[in-house]
Amino acid sequence: MPSDLPPRCAACAARDMALCDGLGGAELAAFHDIGRRRRLSAGQAFGWSGDPASHCANLVSGVLKVSRVEADGGVQIVGLLYPGDFVGALFAERCTDTIAALSDADLCVYPCLPLEALLARHPAAGRLLLRRTMATLAEVRRWMPMLARARAEARVAALLLDMARRGEAERDATFRLPLSRGAMAEALGLAVETVSRHMTAFQQDGLIALSGLRGVRLLDRARLAGIAG
Repeated sequence: MPSDLPPRCAACAARDMALCDGLGGAELAAFHDIGRRRRLSAGQAFGWSGDPASHCANLVSGVLKVSRVEADGGVQIVGLLYPGDFVGALFAERCTDTIAALSDADLCVYPCLPLEALLARHPAAGRLLLRRTMATLAEVRRWMPMLARARAEARVAALLLDMARRGEAERDATFRLPLSRGAMAEALGLAVETVSRHMTAFQQDGLIALSGLRGVRLLDRARLAGIAG
C-alpha cells in the first residue's frame, strides 16, 4: 500500500473494488480532496427520484436498494448495490431512482460537478467509472427478472446466491448475510415470515447451513441455482 495515500483511502476496505481501483497516490489524493464520508442508517435515503443529481458516491460498506416508481404508482426495487459499487448518476440533471440503505452503510460522497471535472483530467478513472456503470446496469438486468418470478422460494434462493457472489464467499461458500431477514423481505417484495420459512426449508433440505444470526454456508449451489431458475 503506497505510504502517500490519504489515511481514509489507505484504510478503505472497498478501495480495490471501487472507482479508485488502480489509481495512483496523486489521483487518489485528488479524489480525497473533493470527497467526504457519509454514513446512512438502515432506511435512510441517499437520494430521492426527481431530486437534483448533485452527489455521487462509492459504497464502502453496507447494502443499498435502488427503487423506481412504476406507471401505476407502485414502487419496484430494481437493484441492490454492494461495497465497491458506484452510487448515483453523473452528467444528469435529476435522479431517476430513489436510493436508500437496506442496512447501515458507509459511503465516500463526491459532488457531481467537481467529480465530472476531475474525471476529465484523469481519463483512466473515467474509463473505470464507465466499466463500473455498465456492470451495475448488468446487475439491474439480472435483478428485475428475479423479482418478476411468482415463486417466493425462487426469489429467496436467487438472493442468497447473489449475496454470496457479491460478498465474495470463501471457497467453502461460507459468508455473512449483509441483510437482516426483514431487509431481505423488503428487497424481494415478500413478507419476512415467508423469507424465514424458505430459509428454514433450505436448511432442512440440506441446501444451506445457518449459524448465528447472519452466518450462512451454501451446501448445494447447484440445487439452489435450479430453484432460482
